[in-house]
Amino acid sequence: MTAEEFARRLHEATVRALACARELVVNEVPDEHRFDIVIKPHGPWEEGAPVDPPLMELWRRSRGGGVRELTASEVVAGLWHQGRVPEWIDIALSAIELPHDDRWRVVSFVELRCSRSVVGDLAVLTKAGLGEVEVHLHHDGDTEATLTAKLEDTLTKFAAHGHLSRRGAGYAWAFIHGNWSLANGRPDRRWCGVDAELPLLWRLGCYADYTFPSAPDPCQSDMVNLLYWPTGDLARRRSYDAGEPARLGVAYDDRLLMITGPLALVKKGRGLRIENGALTGDDPPTAARVDSWIAQGIHVAGRPDWVFVKVHTHGALEKTAASLLGAEGRAMHAHLTERYNDGKRWKLHYVTAREMYNVARAAMDGKAGDPGPWRDYLVPPPPIAG
Repeated sequence: MTAEEFARRLHEATVRALACARELVVNEVPDEHRFDIVIKPHGPWEEGAPVDPPLMELWRRSRGGGVRELTASEVVAGLWHQGRVPEWIDIALSAIELPHDDRWRVVSFVELRCSRSVVGDLAVLTKAGLGEVEVHLHHDGDTEATLTAKLEDTLTKFAAHGHLSRRGAGYAWAFIHGNWSLANGRPDRRWCGVDAELPLLWRLGCYADYTFPSAPDPCQSDMVNLLYWPTGDLARRRSYDAGEPARLGVAYDDRLLMITGPLALVKKGRGLRIENGALTGDDPPTAARVDSWIAQGIHVAGRPDWVFVKVHTHGALEKTAASLLGAEGRAMHAHLTERYNDGKRWKLHYVTAREMYNVARAAMDGKAGDPGPWRDYLVPPPPIAG
């Protein structure tokens, strides 16, 4: 990568981060910004690359009690070295006040957290059988060509760590769209740009989309509590709004499958709330929520005894950790085990996105009984899991 290309990508990422922050917070997010650099202790560079003196000098300037305002050109000078840059850069934003003549001005503070890719660390968990890695992408203002390039680059990087299943000469993977805006689904067309996103994903190897439900977000599909095949002109905007429910004896090999999670109105105190399967720090899992997920009875038509439940969280946020890994998370799993794994009426299976797709396809092909043997039915495990 040239220094000019890195500067361009840094600028684009910063602009998008600022725009995203404006969507999520009520405080002012100024266009004027300065940078800081944080080096994560497990190593900021691609494997085997040295930490060179210019970067260390920048880090000392920005963190050593002196200057904490780096310009974009200073960042490029420090992070770009002989065509190499940190493999992974997270962006964190805050607003700070800086002195200006006889007054203070507010600027956006962009913290660049440099490290090796977490995708490599996730390979350790995948190899231990603790899950698999699929694709979740935030993007905005793309064309089919630019989105294709981004996805191909992402798939190549993931595959380098042993992630993603292989199907023929290509990759097989599942997808969740950032900001829910699949196929340009937002009214203002933000956070996508590509109407024909579904066929584009399919061409690159995506076998299933897991984006929905998103209610109350306006991207929400008209197809609710279903496994379904999108139908009609798949190149049109929001093509996911029309579909054919998955059913016994019918399957398609020319498009991806839409796998949606539970969406319902449930009681909350004296009123109602939207249940959309999101596990957050503000809305942790409860026994009542678990019951509502299963009550939606999402299944392949003709195989109602296999109930599919897809819930989601949003990244490894600290404020969410307790609800997933602490007492609330343990209570959720305890309720699932005690009520839905009696070996008579219910048998509980935890599955990855890939395994859920495989079991769904097995149901369409008439498989019955215990769904467990069909986890690897069509799409094999990724190489790192072998």
